[in-house]
Amino acid sequence: MLVKQISLDSWQIHHLSELLQKGSLVVAKTNTPIVLYRQTLEEEDSSYEEIVCTLTKDYVIEQLVISGGVLPPSFHQQLVFTLSEFPDRLLRKSRDLFLQTVDLLEENLK
Repeated sequence: MLVKQISLDSWQIHHLSELLQKGSLVVAKTNTPIVLYRQTLEEEDSSYEEIVCTLTKDYVIEQLVISGGVLPPSFHQQLVFTLSEFPDRLLRKSRDLFLQTVDLLEENLK
């Protein structure tokens, strides 16, 4: 069972890598990043913290944004990944987000 899971994981990682490469080419042509996901972490009164993950020409950028209320949006953290390192990291972070990202790219790159 474990061997099947490992090979499924490696296939999914390879598949997402290919989708990110294709998406990166689209971004290069359109000059518009693709939002892969937004994840709200915390909401308080009228302000919130969220992670916004975008695909750019050669990188995936994950940013922690705090905004709302009287606060202007501010970036508290920014992580930059190559297209090859991001799929493995995302799979370890959250299988749900991983599958959601694959679905989004499959849909957008038809």
